[in-house]
Amino acid sequence: MTAFLIAAALMLATALFFILPTLLRKQSASTVHVQRDALNLEVLRDQLRELNADREAGVIDAAGYENSRRELEQRVAEDVRPGTQTIVAQTGKPWTAIGLAILVPVVAAALYFTLGNRDGLDPSKVVAASSAENITPEQINGMVEKLARRLKDTPDDIEGWTMMARSYAALGRFKESADAYAHLTKLLPQDADMLADYADALAMANNRTMQGEPEKAILRALQLDPKNIKALALSAVADSERHDYTGAVAQWRKIMALAPPDSDLARSVGSNINEALALAGTPAANGATGTSGASDTAKANAAPPAAAGAQVSGSVELDPALRSQVSDTDTVFIFARAVDGPRFPLAVLRKQVKDLPTTFTLDDSMAMMPNAKLSDFPQVMVGARISKSGSATPGVGDLEGITEPLKPGAKNVKIRINSQHK
Repeated sequence: MTAFLIAAALMLATALFFILPTLLRKQSASTVHVQRDALNLEVLRDQLRELNADREAGVIDAAGYENSRRELEQRVAEDVRPGTQTIVAQTGKPWTAIGLAILVPVVAAALYFTLGNRDGLDPSKVVAASSAENITPEQINGMVEKLARRLKDTPDDIEGWTMMARSYAALGRFKESADAYAHLTKLLPQDADMLADYADALAMANNRTMQGEPEKAILRALQLDPKNIKALALSAVADSERHDYTGAVAQWRKIMALAPPDSDLARSVGSNINEALALAGTPAANGATGTSGASDTAKANAAPPAAAGAQVSGSVELDPALRSQVSDTDTVFIFARAVDGPRFPLAVLRKQVKDLPTTFTLDDSMAMMPNAKLSDFPQVMVGARISKSGSATPGVGDLEGITEPLKPGAKNVKIRINSQHK
């Protein structure tokens, strides 16, 4: 935003630079007359030269030449009359200049703040609106890269770094997102929300695992704010990854105590508690929430999970004939995309070539944006793509495989990577 306002001010100043000197410059009527007379005289001289050339070439005879020459002399006498013009000095127009210098910036600013789209300067908001405005991933990537170049010169711009971190995350570029959040945590070391976002991006960049650095960031966030819901949820996921389901239940119950009753959050957490209890070998009826156990568990069971019918699962394999073209560490993106809808993926899972063949499950929890999930579309195509660059944007030469349109909820989907992206 700051860079845009500076650029706009410079453009206004440039426009005024060309307008104001003309209004302030002193000018006289004699100057206008002299300029006009000089122009007329030059035209008549050219006509005389042409007449002389015609005579020498024999185009006209002597009589015709004399007649034409007299006409030219008469026109010179009529059109060029030095000494007859009235000299009337005219000063510049300072009040007009001052008025324009004030009025132009004020009107421009008023029109921008009334009609302009300030959200258009925020790439993360552009990403969120891309499905409605049909903005391509390439265009969004370009805007984010432009922002990244600007931020190299403004390392303390918290708003700009936040935009960039969220935009990279929305594009599936989690390594870059994590790097941006790492910078933000240095600017805002006491911000629990920022640390939770950092942990989330780190986990996504680390094949969706919370172990290691992501969990360290979660612990720091909870030390600052023990009731931070996102940090508690990520902590529960980390416990589940270690098969510490009792610890996961404890974290989910802390969220349940903070969630409004009968809210979507409470129902989702109730479902997670039941699942963790089942994995721990503890009956869900013993209390999903740690408060009014049976009642809250019944509510959780009565409400179907949001993604229950919006999962797509199956397997991915690489055509053996193409194995020599890739390396073990090349990134594999497994994704679902709407048949009729936005071009960006509705859900994404990241693997490596060394993991193939592999099984997968895509659901609403893997959505890039909350307003574009698997459950929002009647038909999707599921695919897998191998990227040597690790970029979420498809590149020429990437190996890929994609299914025919299918409905969310499909199981045993088989994807074979056997072609090149063009």
